[in-house]
Amino acid sequence: MESASPVISWADFERVDIRVGTILEAREFPQARKPAYQLLVDLGPEIGHKRSSAQITRHYQPTDLIGRQVLCVVNFPPKQIGPFRSEVLVTGAADANGDIVLASLAAPVPNGHRLL
Repeated sequence: MESASPVISWADFERVDIRVGTILEAREFPQARKPAYQLLVDLGPEIGHKRSSAQITRHYQPTDLIGRQVLCVVNFPPKQIGPFRSEVLVTGAADANGDIVLASLAAPVPNGHRLL
């Protein structure tokens, strides 16, 4: 069976730093070109609180996101999105309509723990 993407080494995978965080704040982001929320995510004592812009408005309301654990790529460079600086990438996958569904964990994990 062929891989959907080129095969990478374990070292390549280790370069992507994906950490568990808990969403502390979620608010509308009216200045975004596409519907999005501004998130504040607690990534534990080592990394702290980071901001992210997430195009997840189709499946989630801001109040539903508070306290939710998410998986975030923490070692991408920050991205300026209008007046907002997104510091981490909150991960998810597109559903059949192309709307993002957040990646999640089966049980609670301490904030800041790395995906292995």
